[in-house]
Amino acid sequence: MLFRQLIEPDSSTYTYLLHCPDSGKSALIDPVLDTVERDLKLLNELGLKLDFTLDTHVHADHLTGAKRLKELTGSRIVGPAIDQLPCTDIGVREGETFRLGNIEIHPLYTPGHTDHHHAYLIDNGTHKMLFSGDALLIEACGRTDFQSGDAATLYRSIHDKFFTLPDETLVYPCHDYEGRFVTTIAQEKIRNPRLGNNKSLDEFVEIMNNMDLPYPRKIDFAVPGNEQCGACPENVPDEYRTPCDRHDQG
Repeated sequence: MLFRQLIEPDSSTYTYLLHCPDSGKSALIDPVLDTVERDLKLLNELGLKLDFTLDTHVHADHLTGAKRLKELTGSRIVGPAIDQLPCTDIGVREGETFRLGNIEIHPLYTPGHTDHHHAYLIDNGTHKMLFSGDALLIEACGRTDFQSGDAATLYRSIHDKFFTLPDETLVYPCHDYEGRFVTTIAQEKIRNPRLGNNKSLDEFVEIMNNMDLPYPRKIDFAVPGNEQCGACPENVPDEYRTPCDRHDQG
């Protein structure tokens, strides 16, 4: 399997490229509209064709590149079936394997950050790779104060779906804000200040309910735009319109 980790710096969003050399199939997990051109350049340099984009959830901090990439490459848009987005070509569900050639991608329903959040688990034969979206971050986790988030639900998702995986499982989150790239299940069980060292449900809920985080600066246009797989709503502020203008001009 060919694998690349890429970052969009404004929202600190990680995009992941997966490629199956046996079938020639390629996918991007959580692509960002702002970095579509970069992703296409990388695909071209590697001699790859993009077949799928997979989003973990309806993002609030950036516009997904799924729609734009489909227009430019013919790739198919994959996302949680529970979202019922008309723009999605393929809906994924826990218990139903999504195949990227010979790579088996296992969706894990992990609500709490948002009510429809999914993570993606791969076993590459050497170790397991968890693409945790916003549910579990590196020594952190996704916030739970918007988009039907719920701290108790997130706690159960992380403990029941993630912390039951082998300790050696590599965790690749959708974001990191401190220049870190990867973690493991073992590390998060011990070092995560919100969840580690067997934090109780009540302790976690209290932490999450008292974080006093700022209002997400892109949420008002990102959520409705991502409900259309990355379309640019009219209310995108001028300071964020450059990727939209490139999109609108084709």
